[in-house]
Amino acid sequence: MAVPYKIGFMGMGNMAQTIVKGLVESKTLSPSQIFASNRTPGKLVKAVDLWGIKSLPNNEELVEACEIVILAMKPQDFAVAIDPIASLFYEKQIVISLAAGITTAALQKKLPQCRIARVIPNTPSTINRGVIGYLVDEIDLGLEIVVEDLFKPLGFVLPTEDEDQLEGLLISCSSGTGFVFELMTYFQDWVEERGFDPITARKMVVETFAGASLLASQQRETSLEDLQSKVTSKKGVTAAGLESMRELEVERLLRYSFEKAALRNQELAK
Repeated sequence: MAVPYKIGFMGMGNMAQTIVKGLVESKTLSPSQIFASNRTPGKLVKAVDLWGIKSLPNNEELVEACEIVILAMKPQDFAVAIDPIASLFYEKQIVISLAAGITTAALQKKLPQCRIARVIPNTPSTINRGVIGYLVDEIDLGLEIVVEDLFKPLGFVLPTEDEDQLEGLLISCSSGTGFVFELMTYFQDWVEERGFDPITARKMVVETFAGASLLASQQRETSLEDLQSKVTSKKGVTAAGLESMRELEVERLLRYSFEKAALRNQELAK
């Protein structure tokens, strides 16, 4: 096992389930090392049934049982969950927060006795192709190693320098997964309008996105602009479509969407 700790998930929502699935299936942890509590029983029961992890009846027992506590509740539930039990966290206990918008400073204020890290994964972590960014509150190489060991089997793990960088990763990679699915939906709708059935249209779109991504991954020394130029003949079909996208300022619209998501992240921090 890569990580010899007992890990407790405070909250068992979609992202926590994604991480648990990845940890168990990659054999980073055994199910006996993973504990979880949740405000309502439904998702907790599902996680126990699917992956054989251990459920605990409340957050107090989870804090006492685990060397590492992962805060996986919704940001708006953070204070309600932590305030009543903050004193139960022991000195130098590792706390990893997945909550968007809750800064390391806010975490340190609530839990000054703990070693704090923020981690932002994305849903492709469930197939070990995630992008996982993290931020440690202060220089703590031991904590960085723990975070790397814990999340490395789930995908590409990278440290960030500050809250601004972590927010950039959150918007581009975590929220960005949803943005990509939105674009794929537009592609599929158009393909279906040209007479393809939904199953075939979906396959066409998925393979196009996957193929383009794999091509870019395998040709790391080639810029995305140069890869694009290889499929764009002057005054050809692709060029006509790209010209229209640029006239319609698709880039501006996407940037606006990113900024709106960033503003919501900052609202959650307040």
